[in-house]
Amino acid sequence: MKNLRTLDSEASATLLAILKKRFKKNMQRHPNLQWETVAKQLHAASEKLWSLHEMEQTGGEPDVVVSKDDQARITFYDCSPETPKGRRSICYDRAAWEARKEHKPENTALDMAKDMGIEILDEVAYRFLQTFGPFDTKSSSWIKTPDDIRKLDGALFADYRYGQVFVYHNGASSYYAVRGFRGLLSL
Repeated sequence: MKNLRTLDSEASATLLAILKKRFKKNMQRHPNLQWETVAKQLHAASEKLWSLHEMEQTGGEPDVVVSKDDQARITFYDCSPETPKGRRSICYDRAAWEARKEHKPENTALDMAKDMGIEILDEVAYRFLQTFGPFDTKSSSWIKTPDDIRKLDGALFADYRYGQVFVYHNGASSYYAVRGFRGLLSL
């Protein structure tokens, strides 16, 4: 039986070429890191490569973003200027989806992230990404919501307006054409 979470050699080579080109073009996101180090770890983790392919296919434009505090950890973030187009018009999670009586969206942010093998950004990660931005100047992204807010049927989303990151709340079952989610993947 074929493992559905692996890429064939041609798809892997194509993806690696895209990632390498983006990596070289955006060195400010990962100073002092060499592509060869990233490529070596990717070759050893085919399932992670599959997840990066999913991020790319849905418009996330994944790239390595390295924290000054943790230079050793290689983490890919969705670095598309706006929230990924292939992940928009979705409510926050399955419970919110099930609560909708009509006009249910096709999917949810948390289900898609899980299916892709990535994590949805939380507020700290979203704000960190914005230090390399701006991102989401015309769109918004669901972010990981604390349980105490979610228990009250709310969910958080964020965007960048007026030179600032804003975090808002909305009903978790709401969805909009310009709201999706951003993810990350650590190697």
